[in-house]
This record gives sequence, structure tokens and C-alpha cells, in this order.
Amino acid sequence: MGKSRGRGSKPRRKEKRGAPSGGRRKPCQHCRDKIEQVDYKNVDMLRRFISDKGKIRSRRITGACRRHQGQIARAVKRARTLALLPYVNEGGREEPRRGGPSGGRR
Repeated sequence: MGKSRGRGSKPRRKEKRGAPSGGRRKPCQHCRDKIEQVDYKNVDMLRRFISDKGKIRSRRITGACRRHQGQIARAVKRARTLALLPYVNEGGREEPRRGGPSGGRR
């Protein structure tokens, strides 16, 4: 008869060897360069934090700390308001539009 897991035994845990996100996070680029305030007029720097669709990238993707990610978001929004950055990409939608008034049914 095989081993049965009774209530008294502890469940086995798998060892975490070679985890994809193992180790420490990279330090924030702005903290490393000792930048106190993110400038909304530095458009080239802000473009790195915007996706190709025009969305602001998350902290997980950019690697920025919480403080600087907030400053980046605020700077991008200010630059958009002053027409230094676009709200959306210039190409518009790349995929053809599916459906229509009938809701895509034929």
C-alpha cells in the first residue's frame, strides 16, 4: 500500500532553485543617478516609460522605485497636457476593426 498523507504529517515544499526572479531587484535608475525630481521637459527620458500604445509602463517593467514612479507618471501627464508627448500613438489602431453594428455576427 502506498504512503498516505495523514493529518499529522507536514506537506513537502519544493525547493526554489533557479527561480526566474530570484535575487535582489535592480536599484532604481533615478536613485542611482541621485535625481531628486523628474523633469517633465525631458521628453526623451519620458518616452522610455511609455508603451507603444501610449500607456505609462508599470513599476514592475520600468524598475523605478515607488517615489520616482509617481514622479514619472505626473511628469508624463504634464508633458501630455502641454503637447510635448502624445496621448496615443500616431499610427492609430493597427488591427482592423472586428464586428460592426451587428456585433460581429453573420
